[in-house]
Amino acid sequence: MPATTRPRRERETDGEDRVFLAPAEFDRRAAAGELLEWSRIGPHCRGTPYAPLRARLDAGQPVLLSLDLTGAQLVRARLPDARLVLLIPPGHRPDAAVAATFEHALTHDLTDRVVAELVGLLGSSYPDPAWSRVRG
Repeated sequence: MPATTRPRRERETDGEDRVFLAPAEFDRRAAAGELLEWSRIGPHCRGTPYAPLRARLDAGQPVLLSLDLTGAQLVRARLPDARLVLLIPPGHRPDAAVAATFEHALTHDLTDRVVAELVGLLGSSYPDPAWSRVRG
């Protein structure tokens, strides 16, 4: 679950949708290495808390993060064995530097196909693979 300094939206629940932090607390966590990766987007910051992610990985559960290129590079630096997958829009080709960051590249043309390929690449800790499909 990502952490952010942006204000909570009406339909969001702190601790369920995201972890909403004051800027000073976010900065403290980033400086202490408590975020796997983080970035500033406009006036706000967002990042991935490391401890919950590490707990899932240690339990053998797959983790799916939505990252930009910089975030993927930070993950690769901290977790060199991470399996990073680049989703490419149809008709686009990544340059060599971008492609080198990722183990796999999938063209994101049909959601059902991409989900099936991701489950195949990453595995699933769920009894029914259909349950693990991306929702909402």
